[in-house]
Amino acid sequence: MRIERIEAVPLRMPLARPLKAATALITHRCTVLVRVYAGGVVGECFANNEEMGQREIVRLIEQEITPRLLGRSAWLVEDCWQAMHPTTQDILRDRRMALRAMACVDAALWDWVGKALGQPLHRVWGGARESVPVVSMGGYYRAENDTAELAKEMAALAEQGFAGCKVKVGGLTPEADAARLRAARDAAGPGFRLMPDPNQGWTYAQALRFARLVEELDIFWLEEPCRWHNDKQELARLRQTMPIPICAGQSEISKEGCRDLLASGAIEYCNYDPAWGGGPTEWRKVAVLAEAFGVGVCSHLEPQIGAMLAAAVPNGVHVEVMQPSRDPLYHALVANKPAVKDGAMTLPELPGWGLVLDETVLRSLAC
Repeated sequence: MRIERIEAVPLRMPLARPLKAATALITHRCTVLVRVYAGGVVGECFANNEEMGQREIVRLIEQEITPRLLGRSAWLVEDCWQAMHPTTQDILRDRRMALRAMACVDAALWDWVGKALGQPLHRVWGGARESVPVVSMGGYYRAENDTAELAKEMAALAEQGFAGCKVKVGGLTPEADAARLRAARDAAGPGFRLMPDPNQGWTYAQALRFARLVEELDIFWLEEPCRWHNDKQELARLRQTMPIPICAGQSEISKEGCRDLLASGAIEYCNYDPAWGGGPTEWRKVAVLAEAFGVGVCSHLEPQIGAMLAAAVPNGVHVEVMQPSRDPLYHALVANKPAVKDGAMTLPELPGWGLVLDETVLRSLAC
């Protein structure tokens, strides 16, 4: 069961219209599909959500990672992960690209393990449940005043069976975004998880103003409210001055970064991104650290991975599934998407990640 070959295929799909968050403008959904061949079994997964650096990720997989892995046992995923990690040590380039290349291969290796065992990965990992709560992502800014459209969007998500939604804020004043959240709560009704996400768009003072304005709206969490350069200290300070739970972690690229978030008492939820931070192998280590601190975990984006991860650990919170307008690639490429019903997603029974990919769509998106 030695690794014989690794393929990396970049995929790219334009959004129907650009989507604006507080600190980002999104125009395409991009990913890299990786296939690992060993002993007649093919492990595959797409596990990257970056438009920038896509070609560099493929180059790293083909030229630097593959030579390190050929001939190694596909069973020994941790051994393969450690063999890949030196690609992150070049100080003259962006090490995040190497971590994202690692993540793509790591996800495909785990799919190989699940298929070789004939079991879905959440069971391979011991399993905590067979289904997970499911939330969406929305509230992107449409116009100068989009409150009515936001309310319609939240009502539609609740009707579709989602348990909640991460709502984009941080691009307006705290007062204006608080008004948008109030409209979202009125439209979605009680019990719907509202998770405002400023994408590190505010100062500490602005985040605190917003939190006090929405405190009565039963906010599930406030995600990465403070600007990146001093966020660990400001998140810990914010957590001490308001009752709304804080989520962060998607901007970290290592378990050590998440460890520092946890040790500083900054968060109640950690949404580490396995596609940005070295893959499922690293995410599962973060989950163990978080459990020791009594912190819930989830995976940022990539539902084909996030559902299995959340179901495999006792502190898994939910899985994020973006709408077709935000992630048309996932909705077009995955032919057997799990259904969303009554706020939850039941995990697939097929082995590995349980994916069936539409090969016609795959060929059309290859770039």
